[in-house]
Amino acid sequence: MFDELRDSLRAISSRLDPDERRRMGSGMREAMVHAKLAIADMRAALVATEQRLAAEQTELDTVKRRQGYAADIGDQETVAIAERFVAQHAERVAMLESKRMVQQQELLLAEREYEAMSADLRKVISGVAPDANGPDAAAAREVDALLADDAVALGDGLDASPAPSRRTRAEREADADARLADLKRKLGR
Repeated sequence: MFDELRDSLRAISSRLDPDERRRMGSGMREAMVHAKLAIADMRAALVATEQRLAAEQTELDTVKRRQGYAADIGDQETVAIAERFVAQHAERVAMLESKRMVQQQELLLAEREYEAMSADLRKVISGVAPDANGPDAAAAREVDALLADDAVALGDGLDASPAPSRRTRAEREADADARLADLKRKLGR
């Protein structure tokens, strides 16, 4: 009997008011659109890596076959050259296999996060607040702080000025694009 009462009180306390529900729902929908686009980009990158891997594997097989032909006719100079190319292609194949594995893991993680965001959005739409102490809520607060351009809210102390400067959405997006380009350049994409 008391458990039912406690559950009812918890349900009431975790309900969102309509304004908060609209605000959270709107932000979550926008985040999900960006996440879905990022997942599509990850899938495209994975397909490109798999195509490069298949091409490199074909080249490796071709070089090995040529090396065998050269060995059969006793052409040691061609065998030595082929050995060098076999090593190069084998190294590229190994690197692309590792890259494919990392991209697959990254895609799986992004898809799980997208599903979690989708579940949270369904909760918000139904009027129930998502878990305020969970890791997803902490990530949401971090994103909100970034969108608000308030580094102090993040707790990183990068911007200790009393009134952080407000940037336009275009400036924030340009900054984000520049950071993404820098990260891609560092990762070699």
